[in-house]
Amino acid sequence: MRHFYVATLAVAACLSLAAQSPKGWKVRVDESKDASDPDAAGPVKFVTMGTGFHATNPQAAVYFNPANTASGAYTLKGTFVLQKPSGHTNYYGLVFGGSGLEGASQKYAYFMVAQNGSWMIKTRDGEGTGNVARAVNDAVKKPDASGKSTNALEVRVGADKIDFVVNGTVVNSQPKSALKTDGIWGARVNHLLEVHIADLGVSK
Repeated sequence: MRHFYVATLAVAACLSLAAQSPKGWKVRVDESKDASDPDAAGPVKFVTMGTGFHATNPQAAVYFNPANTASGAYTLKGTFVLQKPSGHTNYYGLVFGGSGLEGASQKYAYFMVAQNGSWMIKTRDGEGTGNVARAVNDAVKKPDASGKSTNALEVRVGADKIDFVVNGTVVNSQPKSALKTDGIWGARVNHLLEVHIADLGVSK
């Protein structure tokens, strides 16, 4: 009974935040469970700004519209502008192959970058995560003198492989069988970050 109650609270929190979000979009917050790496105070904010979105994340969150799905061969793109570096390395980027994002059985894959010039591919299954690949690459832009950095990310899903692209450079490739790619797409921003997201979408 307790597990059901916790799951219900998580869904309720997600839906309550969705009421403040751009039409059709939902927010799933992941609160830090690490006492040595706590979240900041205040609510997550996800708003329309210009032709894109602006995410302010005292806590980590996934942003998605359940109607936004992709399957087969496709390219998911998004341009992420980090507004200022956080006190330590935190990642932000694309979510794909998602399902159950409003409940305890959430599943998705994500491709993200960080202020230290690294990229990362991970999977999420409920409360668990799995590391697929991670490295530092010169293609990932670090914050400039103003504290900002702009990184255009792509997940190119082909017939047999998936290419992960940063600013036009393929930084990693995986066999398509390694990851679930059919499902909901969106974005994730980890805690202590403020990021502007532009040109987020899928093409065939």
